[in-house]
Amino acid sequence: MVVELVSLQLQGFDVAVRKGLKGEVMEIVAIIILIGVAIALIKGALNALRRKALLEKYGDATIVDRIMQGKIWQGMSLEQLIDSWGTPAAKDHKIYKTKTSETYKYNPAGKNRFRSRVKIEDGFVVGWEQK
Repeated sequence: MVVELVSLQLQGFDVAVRKGLKGEVMEIVAIIILIGVAIALIKGALNALRRKALLEKYGDATIVDRIMQGKIWQGMSLEQLIDSWGTPAAKDHKIYKTKTSETYKYNPAGKNRFRSRVKIEDGFVVGWEQK
């Protein structure tokens, strides 16, 4: 009889501990979810601020949409390229009699190797290469 009572008390203690842990785990999960939601809201707010600043800068929603999507196109300005892809990892400059040529290099893949290169002439994108 005493053994059965001790056994029942131990089982009850085990169940109580499990319930307590389950509650703590649920609290941790809820905190993680709240952190994820907060991060998403902050990213959304930062994107909205960036979009507003780009609209003020360029005044064209189509250009801003392309920049926000990280796209590049022929004829875009050097400033638009930097707004879209950021500052390059490396640059090459060549000056000719009639034009200035630059190559902006992105996405390093090793020493002096890059996955993306953008050709710029006289401040405008004329082409690019992605590997």
